Amino acid sequence: MPEGPEIRRAADRLQQAVIDRPLTEVWFAFPRLQPYQLPLIGERVTAIETRGKALLTHFSQGLTMYSHNQLYGVWRVFKQGDTIDHGKRSLRVKLATTESAILLYSASEIEIWPTQEVNQHPFLQRIGPDVLDNQLDVEQVKARLLSTRFYHRQLGGLLLDQAFLAGLGNYLRAEILWLACLLPSHKPADLADDRLTLLASACLSIARHSYAMRGTMDETAHHGALFRFKVFAREGQQCERCGGTIVKNSVSSRPFFFCPRCQI
Repeated sequence: MPEGPEIRRAADRLQQAVIDRPLTEVWFAFPRLQPYQLPLIGERVTAIETRGKALLTHFSQGLTMYSHNQLYGVWRVFKQGDTIDHGKRSLRVKLATTESAILLYSASEIEIWPTQEVNQHPFLQRIGPDVLDNQLDVEQVKARLLSTRFYHRQLGGLLLDQAFLAGLGNYLRAEILWLACLLPSHKPADLADDRLTLLASACLSIARHSYAMRGTMDETAHHGALFRFKVFAREGQQCERCGGTIVKNSVSSRPFFFCPRCQI
């Protein structure tokens, strides 16, 4: 499943396609949403916001579409005149302007809310702050680690829990723990203050670097500033920090990669 950086990059592409242009076609597959089709014609998409792995598509007249791709949902962008081949996927949403269209396929969680009330959506109420929110800082993440809710949780499960930080996932978990020199069995309660600070910083820096580098692992790109896995999917290879051998096991029923020499 895509993680926060990939979801945000997808939202950026959708915004570029339709932002602030009058909608000429609005179509919803679900009957409960179809009453919104005509009222949205002529309105504009003002922003497409990510909250972890959910997207909030904000419209100019005060409505917001909540959508979550889950395992099978996918957005696609088409330019005017493109031949649209739906393939085997089921079309759920189409938002079109005179220049381009964005189409959502196969997603099942799609709702329309008044923009002022969308934060009351049950999913948004459950998740923590978005790891890519520029207003989120190291001290705030550290405070969450120190909170009674998370202080005694093992990091292997905690870093996958969207209630802690929305948008973290499996590859980010492995890279964060490598950067912080920690194991998934560690708990915030085990850590001295300097290691808590390092962990909180890693949560933000790894996710934000992945997003800034467009999620690429292309070692020829960006003149060395690219996002490149240090441990994830590198089983049997050498750790660049200590020279140890990277190991793969399973943590919280997900593949996990780490260096047993320097992650202690």
